Amino acid sequence: MNPVISPSDYDRFKLFLEQACGIILGNGKEYLIASRLTKLLRDEKIASVAELLTAIERGHPRQLRDDVIDAMTTNETSWFRDRSPFEALQKVVFPEMDRDGKRQCRIWSSACSSGQEPYTISIALSEYLKTAAASGLATAQIMATDISKTMLNQAKQAEYEEGILGRGLSPERKQLFFRQVGERWTVSDEVKRRVSFREQNLLLSYGSLGKFDIIFCRNVLIYFSAERKTDILNRMALALNPDGYLFLGASETITGYTDVFEMVRSPHGVFYRLKAKS
Repeated sequence: MNPVISPSDYDRFKLFLEQACGIILGNGKEYLIASRLTKLLRDEKIASVAELLTAIERGHPRQLRDDVIDAMTTNETSWFRDRSPFEALQKVVFPEMDRDGKRQCRIWSSACSSGQEPYTISIALSEYLKTAAASGLATAQIMATDISKTMLNQAKQAEYEEGILGRGLSPERKQLFFRQVGERWTVSDEVKRRVSFREQNLLLSYGSLGKFDIIFCRNVLIYFSAERKTDILNRMALALNPDGYLFLGASETITGYTDVFEMVRSPHGVFYRLKAKS
């Protein structure tokens, strides 16, 4: 049975979620909390959302806060999602970096979920390197982060069911960049070796991650308030090297939030470049 959530408990939970990970729940989303948390409440033998929040405040059990964030984080993803960002990498960004003589390239996939985005970026790079002689991008590294430990553990395994591979991945790419192990498919060593994973809350400091040349922050900002969007975008700008690139989701924009990027319109889609400091 789904838990009954009173208006006051709903407001209290919304505040907790925003403070914990920045996600804004609008009005009338009680059903979402109920559907995401029913199993957790049952497993922990907690009777209500009010009791759950009290337990989190008291820190018992210690893992409960992270488990709630895990359950409430949206983890919808697919291979080559929206296609255009990866075409822009191969046709515009990677060639520009090679022309500029780039020798070290670091890419950040900032909400990697179960790993499809960073592995897709790595596949796109592998395909580019086959067409670009003596590219300086051969040693590129991809840092993939997420707030969910559960998703990170799945992503690190780099193994997927047949049905998951069918979401955006062509048969040709499946044969080239995956190998079958029993009933599952695992990412090839060539693709996997570029990618590393670590936990990261986008509300916290990025300083320990280092500097990047390309940041993917796609379909994430839509869950944050305007103030938090501005903060995240400005701090991502600080995490970019000069002339670094930013990729957002198809329905996301920097307009009204920051002016430190310039929009780049290409035949392969829109992305952003960090403005030169005046």
